[in-house]
Amino acid sequence: MNNRVSLKEKIGYGFGDAASSMFWKIFTFYLAIFYTDVFGISAAAAGTMFLVTRIWDTANDPIMGIIGDRTKTKWGKFRPYLLWVAVPFAIIGVLLFTTPNLGATGKLIYAYVTYTLMMMAYTAINVPYASLLGVMTANTEDRTSLASYRMVFAFGGSLLVVAIYQPLADMFQGIVSTSAAFQLTMVVIGAIAVLFFFFTFSWTRERIKPLKSQQSNLKKDFKDLLSNIPWFVLLGAGVMTLIFNSVRDGVAMYYFKYYIVDETAVAISKMTFTYSTLYLFLGQATNMVGVIMAKPISARLGKRKTFMYAMLGAAILSALFYYSGKEAVVMVYVLQALVSFCAGIIFPLLWSMYADTADYSEYKTGRRATGLVFSASSMTQKLGWTLGGSITMWLLAFYGFKANVQQTPETIDGIKYMISYVPAVGALISAAFIFFYKLDDKTMKHIELELESRRAKDAIE
Repeated sequence: MNNRVSLKEKIGYGFGDAASSMFWKIFTFYLAIFYTDVFGISAAAAGTMFLVTRIWDTANDPIMGIIGDRTKTKWGKFRPYLLWVAVPFAIIGVLLFTTPNLGATGKLIYAYVTYTLMMMAYTAINVPYASLLGVMTANTEDRTSLASYRMVFAFGGSLLVVAIYQPLADMFQGIVSTSAAFQLTMVVIGAIAVLFFFFTFSWTRERIKPLKSQQSNLKKDFKDLLSNIPWFVLLGAGVMTLIFNSVRDGVAMYYFKYYIVDETAVAISKMTFTYSTLYLFLGQATNMVGVIMAKPISARLGKRKTFMYAMLGAAILSALFYYSGKEAVVMVYVLQALVSFCAGIIFPLLWSMYADTADYSEYKTGRRATGLVFSASSMTQKLGWTLGGSITMWLLAFYGFKANVQQTPETIDGIKYMISYVPAVGALISAAFIFFYKLDDKTMKHIELELESRRAKDAIE
């Protein structure tokens, strides 16, 4: 059996995260400010909604992983969901950015319902997509390569959405109302995402299957996961990494609108590009450079050390953000590039290491539950995103933020803390967790060879 992955498959796999990341970045950069400044709910109410709905959504991830592990079709366990869920995913995205003609209570209920549906659809397509990495190949180098392609395409999708989201919304506002402009923007982005998911479904295939002797046993699968210490270490590191990212990204639009004072930097025909758009675009571009460098750097230093050093660098550079501002906008962009480069290195390593923990579990227990490992991993990622998103909105409320008015000096100072010291703390704690990760490259090579031997024997029997 050929376990190596072709270039076309790597590209096809990457398209899936391009689609997911387009929506993820919209949620991260634009949803909060859409809720407070366009939709019309308070920062505190939005923060509480994020927490409540995402806790439910977090619980859905292992459920989806369990369903994926037990799915049997001619296309495999995980690929079919990319075909089945893509269109509903896009439709719900449009509804999320639709502003109904309702009162304050009605709008809040609508936000709860549509955001919950959006997160459920995201889970239904993204958990199988993430799990697909664990069954495309057993080769650890190919996994890091696949994870790197995934992250390159993820940041490519992020670059695309950052480049077109605000300019499209501004252009549509010249034709329709502000709320309708955001809705139309999501129609365009949703259509692109559907196309990308279809590419992933068509261009990939599943190779790794559980041993013939393995019987479906959910209780044993959970027991194996709970005894997987390296997975728990990644859980802590992943949660704190997402808090670092989500707080920093979530406050960015507020930072530019209310502190830097966002203005048009470049105009091309009817599409305008503001300083914040260029800032976000620069971040995604240097994220991508970090992703590209993850494989060569980790090949030299190992995944663990590369992860730890990148997070330490991100922490120091983030803290320096507090001392930049209106008088030093160039420094803001320089720090954004450097922090984003460090952050970009992390994510291909993180998902490759999750695949390694699935192998470690099979090595120790003789059982494989790829969907459960990846869904539980996705669950922890969402937990970090949940906490980061809620912390962002609650801190805005704590510092006295009011939408669409001039902010007080105390609020501005709070926003500066939120883009600097708060994410820096998250990055430091993430580095501390990864210090205790024990699956180095030498250990994983031994595990890979042992599992190949077991699978070869199982194929003969």
